[in-house]
Amino acid sequence: MNRQPVSSSNIASIGYDANSQTLEIEFLNGGVYQYFDVPQYVYEDLMNAGSHGQYLARNIKGIYRYSKV
Repeated sequence: MNRQPVSSSNIASIGYDANSQTLEIEFLNGGVYQYFDVPQYVYEDLMNAGSHGQYLARNIKGIYRYSKV
């Protein structure tokens, strides 16, 4: 999955696959996580958020299933 670099204090890059609705996040510490069944609008809102980390914490973590890659 292609990820786009982002400016964040804890996220290095973010990718999204619309066909499988999979969101992939690479953290600055090297960890990569995939979140499943994430609607495209959530990905778009994440990419447009003033703080990617805050958006992730409030709108994705604890809501969508995930797996460490």
